[in-house]
Amino acid sequence: MRKLLAWALLCPMASFSQQRIHLTLFGGFSNYQGDLQDKYFTLDQANLALGIGAKYDLTPNFALRAGINYGTVGATDKKNKPELQARNLSFTTRILEGNLLLEYTLFDLTDKKISPYAFAGVALFHFNPYAYDTLGNKIYLKPLSTEGEGLPQYPDRKPYKLTQFAIPFGAGVKFRINDNTVLGYEIGLRKLFTDYLDDVSTTYVDQFALAQARGPKAVEMAYRGGELKNGNPNYPADGTIRGGSKYKDWYYFSGLTLTIGLNTGGNYYGGKGGKQRLGCPTRVN
Repeated sequence: MRKLLAWALLCPMASFSQQRIHLTLFGGFSNYQGDLQDKYFTLDQANLALGIGAKYDLTPNFALRAGINYGTVGATDKKNKPELQARNLSFTTRILEGNLLLEYTLFDLTDKKISPYAFAGVALFHFNPYAYDTLGNKIYLKPLSTEGEGLPQYPDRKPYKLTQFAIPFGAGVKFRINDNTVLGYEIGLRKLFTDYLDDVSTTYVDQFALAQARGPKAVEMAYRGGELKNGNPNYPADGTIRGGSKYKDWYYFSGLTLTIGLNTGGNYYGGKGGKQRLGCPTRVN
């Protein structure tokens, strides 16, 4: 009777102790989709990205993930559609992101070696687009109001914020190397609520109003067709389409993940073979 009582009291505690905490590492590529690159997913013009975080197993199938990712995205009209190359715009921005995700793994890796998985959540990211002028100087684009953001002549165009929320979601496949280590490959998309990740969204503004408000450098960086060989040096008229504001920008990370268990004892996701420590049966889903 005493053994039965002890078993009944300690097994829930043992089960709780098997909830695993993991270190997560990410290495791969970052890229974007927007006015300077319309492909939904491509490695063209991709850059390296890194990430680190933690994962807490709620069940063998569900887990909470929190992490920090760092990457660079950018594109140039030189590799854009032929009809947009005459615009000759470009941008680059570093992205620092913090995220909180709920992850679902289809198969219990206690019993399986491999499983697909999916995730979604919320993220906060910081960006600051820049480009290089004809002399090779790095020029941050937001202060230039290249599309009239913040100018009194264009009251409907508000300055965009450099720190914003995003909705991350994606999927991948993971492989259990051993009891405490899992290797995976995932693709994670970020739905944004801004069209200014690349500093391009709507129409050209009057070049004289822009020059008066932000200086000649703003005009130079807003339209760069004259820098091309046989390019058109004439600045477009006020209201001429510069970008497409109908769709917001996206960025995404793709690459390898490594998940390493931090607490001691038990196997990945709390043991396998039907028993945990203390001889308690594993939970059956």
